[in-house]
Amino acid sequence: MYNKKPPFLDKVEVPISNNLAENAIRPFTLGRKNWRFCDTPKGAEASAVVYSLVESAKTNGIEPFAYLQHVLVQLPCFGKSPSHEELETLMPWAPNIQQEYKISNSNAYEKCYLD
Repeated sequence: MYNKKPPFLDKVEVPISNNLAENAIRPFTLGRKNWRFCDTPKGAEASAVVYSLVESAKTNGIEPFAYLQHVLVQLPCFGKSPSHEELETLMPWAPNIQQEYKISNSNAYEKCYLD
């Protein structure tokens, strides 16, 4: 009974380490300490939105600083209540964003966290 090997060890696509997942949440846990100093709920919500955009950009292999500059310039053009379709064009997975801001390295996600 104890000599059996767990079935996931036979699958080469399953990583043994969870370092990538831990590295992905590390900035969030560090940022959590800084959120204590948000004076208002609206300020905390704004910080969370920006943080979410940056992490989504990293996950999608997009250069975060240039992406945020683009979003902050384009967003006011949509008015006070942009449609879902308009916002979708600003998401990091949108084809135009991928073409313009994609980090050329194939392991861009890892590169953002290891630099």
